[in-house]
Amino acid sequence: MSSGNTFTKMFGQSPFTSLQEHMRVVVECAREVQPLIEAVASGDQDRVTALKDKIFEREAEADRIKHDLRAHLPKSLFMPVDRRDLLEVLLLQDTIANVAQDIAGLLIERKMSIPDFLRTPLIELTARCFDTVEKAHAVIEELDELLAIGFRGREVDRVDEMLKELNAIEDETDELGIALARALFDHEDELKPVSVMMWYQIIEWVGDLADYAEKVGDHLRLLIAK
Repeated sequence: MSSGNTFTKMFGQSPFTSLQEHMRVVVECAREVQPLIEAVASGDQDRVTALKDKIFEREAEADRIKHDLRAHLPKSLFMPVDRRDLLEVLLLQDTIANVAQDIAGLLIERKMSIPDFLRTPLIELTARCFDTVEKAHAVIEELDELLAIGFRGREVDRVDEMLKELNAIEDETDELGIALARALFDHEDELKPVSVMMWYQIIEWVGDLADYAEKVGDHLRLLIAK
């Protein structure tokens, strides 16, 4: 009998269930960043406001699940993984939602308009960063299967391939982010200094969506290896 099956028979619900629920909400939050940027690009302020509100609502829901999981996560030695590892993955997931909220907050507070040279590459960067978040989510959804087989076998190999794909996508986002920052540098003289600072910040935060998704994957790789 696998260790995962032993755990679920003795204690019921998998400890990953709430972690998966949390990640689903995080994905819903991050998903709205691209349409938000597109709305800013088109000057649709009503849609910008509506999408900002949706992101804030989803981030608040992610916080609720996070606090509930922290409060009810068992401290028993019978946990199939280290409690600290599970909480670290939870924190990394939550940071993705926080970053999405930061992006929405800055775009709505500053009522920013996107310079023409930034529009297409910024939307492309945002889309690819969200691909990274979705890939991390796909791995999180495999945790129950990994638990059931005791974190070994072909399923582990399959998840490892998924994690490699996640890393490859994140590498692409790094390249897109560097190219976008270089384009902004080349056009700095055309913008107000404050706007330049704000756009560098937005580019950094959009890239952070992918960075933290990759960190989720990296920590899961360590967790599985244990």
